[in-house]
Amino acid sequence: MVAVSIAQDSSIVNYQYSKILTIPDLSFFNQVYTGLDILEQMDFAPVRSKNIGILTNHTAVNRNGDHILDLLKNEPSVNVHVLFEPEYGIWGLDDKRAKLVGRERVDPVHGARIINIFDGMVYPPRWAMAELDLILIDLQDTGIRYSTFIASVSKLFEAASDWKIPVMILDRPNPLRGDIVDGPVPRTEFQSLEAYHLFPIRHGLTLGEACILINEIGWVKDSKHVELTIVPMANWKRDTWFDQTQLSWKHPIPFIRDSETLLAYAGMDLFRGTNLNAGFGTDHPYLYVGAPWLVANFFLEKLNDFGLPGVLFEEIKYRPRGSIYYNRVPKYDGQSCSGIKMSITDKNEFDPINTATSMIMLIHHLHPREFQWTGDGYIDKLFGSDLLRTLTAQNKSPEMLPPQWVHDVYLFNQFRQPYLIYP
Repeated sequence: MVAVSIAQDSSIVNYQYSKILTIPDLSFFNQVYTGLDILEQMDFAPVRSKNIGILTNHTAVNRNGDHILDLLKNEPSVNVHVLFEPEYGIWGLDDKRAKLVGRERVDPVHGARIINIFDGMVYPPRWAMAELDLILIDLQDTGIRYSTFIASVSKLFEAASDWKIPVMILDRPNPLRGDIVDGPVPRTEFQSLEAYHLFPIRHGLTLGEACILINEIGWVKDSKHVELTIVPMANWKRDTWFDQTQLSWKHPIPFIRDSETLLAYAGMDLFRGTNLNAGFGTDHPYLYVGAPWLVANFFLEKLNDFGLPGVLFEEIKYRPRGSIYYNRVPKYDGQSCSGIKMSITDKNEFDPINTATSMIMLIHHLHPREFQWTGDGYIDKLFGSDLLRTLTAQNKSPEMLPPQWVHDVYLFNQFRQPYLIYP
């Protein structure tokens, strides 16, 4: 894990296609304000008298827990024409709020039609784009490359560029700090929805910073650009964990219910490329790992020999059961699994990627016949290269893997600095 401290004065950076909105000085308050809080402080002046489309989900709440759609209901000059829906929906997988009108889903707050831009990466139809003055984006990103929100934003940038519609992003914290960069940068042949841009697994960017970088570099398809405005946060520092902000936590992904699970997700999501169950079908996804064939006590003994920092392991038995919080049947559904439970004891010391890759390589070594990669090389898309799979096949020591991405981390950290908004 690589931690870097950066002092960046974004006011001295002149971007070609992007700008950072000048906001009221709130430094005399000892609390973090999101981009939505700032827009509310400005009485929504930047979006008044506009026909807007909004890409959002349930995480778009202000400091008081009020959702952006409810707040805009009190602004009669703002017409919400269409809602763009990311993965897991606007209100999550158990969404009961949208109502059907014919074949269309409609938001009951504004009467706006809802377009899912994740499934099949739908290009918004003409009716959705032709009348828009602005696209507003407010999402809580995870800070981890696997999640698809930044990919959805990038696809929406394509449409906005074609229609010459300005885009405004209400920024939110990177919940896992902004001064830690870790993991490999994906090689171009392994790019996918889980590795859509050339970001390390843990990129240390806010959504606003990531989108400035994408927009300025021209990483949208066909090097398209948009007229982009970022409404920045106030008082957020790069070394701040989300639970230090005193903001309301709304889990960005349905099965990531707390900050411990989110931090584990940075590494443990790699298990989706294996035939291990990573806690899906339990109340502890990403904190359990097991299989019916795993000899858990021997695995635990060897795992503890690694001395991995900031984490404790204990042997468990569990039985995965299906749940609404994931749209696939969990591996070994209904079967008794032997495994381990992971407890993060020090989040500043815990290295989720090194921990997960060490576990994967050890299980392969202990169970070469039972362990399998799944999904036709899916692990390479998650990891960003075939390096994990190659070194595992060679029975290399897990400690050999992290040095392979140190150079990636160093170069990406240098590369991202002109696009950082916060010190």
